[in-house]
Amino acid sequence: MTVDEMTQDIERVYRERYVGFRNALATVTGNQEAARDAVQEGFARALRERASFRGEGPLEAWIFRIALRTALESRRNGREIALEDAADPALTEPEHDPALAAALRDLPPRRRLVVFLRYFADLSYAEIAFVCGISEGTVAAALNQARAALLEQLEGTEVRR
Repeated sequence: MTVDEMTQDIERVYRERYVGFRNALATVTGNQEAARDAVQEGFARALRERASFRGEGPLEAWIFRIALRTALESRRNGREIALEDAADPALTEPEHDPALAAALRDLPPRRRLVVFLRYFADLSYAEIAFVCGISEGTVAAALNQARAALLEQLEGTEVRR
């Protein structure tokens, strides 16, 4: 793939997936403005580092990992941190559905991250596996366990849409 083709592919992902990236990163940064900044910086880094993409995973997942690390760095004042130690996604407006916010908070951190990557970033199982450094089977198991835990905890409560 040429540099021009790679640039075009990154620009295509930006056009098609910006909103999903922003919404997912808002759960990490805590607000839409910081998420917008992280998405912009993440894509800028992806363009600068495009020669380092080796095709070991989906392009979109590679870009999302860069954007996620950018969001996490901004939360940690620029210090380098491990993804599994730092990602602690939460609803950006928990007051709209406190029961759901509490149920999500009760999930183990990695399971919660997988849920947010699937349902807020709309990443595929393969993309989530790449971002988190786990197998697709582990992604499927984590989502299944998370759904069961959320259903159990939310049984009898009204979840707002």
